[in-house]
Amino acid sequence: MEQLITVYGEDAVLMAAGALVGGLFGATAQHSRFCLRAATVELAEAKFGPRIAIWLIAFSAAVVSVQFAISLGWLDVSQSRQLAAAGSMSGAIIGGVMFGVGMILARGCASRLLVLSATGNLRAIVTGLVLTLVAQMSLRGVLAPAREALATIWMVPGGAARSILEQVHIGHMLAGLISLAVLISALVLARSKAVKTSHAVAAVGVGLAVALGWIATYAVASNSFEVVAISSVTFTGPSTDTLMGLVNNTQLPLGFGVGLVPGVFVGSAVMAIVSGEFKIQRFGADSPMEQYLFGAALMGFGSMLAGGCAVGAGMSGGAIFALTAWIAVGAMWAGAMATHILLNKLPKPVLA
Repeated sequence: MEQLITVYGEDAVLMAAGALVGGLFGATAQHSRFCLRAATVELAEAKFGPRIAIWLIAFSAAVVSVQFAISLGWLDVSQSRQLAAAGSMSGAIIGGVMFGVGMILARGCASRLLVLSATGNLRAIVTGLVLTLVAQMSLRGVLAPAREALATIWMVPGGAARSILEQVHIGHMLAGLISLAVLISALVLARSKAVKTSHAVAAVGVGLAVALGWIATYAVASNSFEVVAISSVTFTGPSTDTLMGLVNNTQLPLGFGVGLVPGVFVGSAVMAIVSGEFKIQRFGADSPMEQYLFGAALMGFGSMLAGGCAVGAGMSGGAIFALTAWIAVGAMWAGAMATHILLNKLPKPVLA
């Protein structure tokens, strides 16, 4: 790693790592049908079906691999933004609920929209662009004051106060073993729900991509003379950075996130083409554009308020047991389930 950094520089190595991790995530997420929205819909309908099984496999695989990597000394996440910096509990709750609501309306979270975009889904492309623009407005634009006001309602300091493991006095190895038990249970559930073996294996790949993201950025940070922030798979921030870089700069700034987004797109596209699932899909009577765009706006603002999307906060942050990440993903589940139940009670013409 040190030699690679010396020859190519930190930014180029990070971008390459992001592209590789993104490729793995895109291919496995596409093949496994990994989707938080679909899982919340199943639970809202009181079903423990294949979508919940796939999400649990991916999530627990991420936690297992990250916690074991920490136990083996391959990874140190104590200086990550999700743990070291102050966090917003109010942002996690309000933003998480907003993201969950938007996820149901847009029929996919930020990661799912990116994956679907590469399969020929034009709805996902348009919705993802709106999500990205609203996220940028929430980060540095006209919506930033509102985001900051909501975020500062309830803050929690960084360090031990933001680490669930520190709060409950559980070590990384024990956390990994508990998560391994959850992973095995999720695999058993998947088998009982007739989930294809290749889909279950791909779901494990989704979780491994999250772990590899942490390990790769930590390896660069550990061998660099410059300050490099360690991170993993997340989509809202990298998507805005990539889009704004393409719009505002003649040369795209390199980094992990800039490699991650196109890596996911390429990985998903290749998997869709190989499996014969590439298909152009447009807005129609059963997919009203206004519903998708409103959902995208909610997700764009909500993700920036919550500190990440369903993968960035829910999986990458959840895998390192960041308190605000677990609160955010819980709020996403709650917001999504409540929205699905409410929509099902509305007259059918409203949903058309």
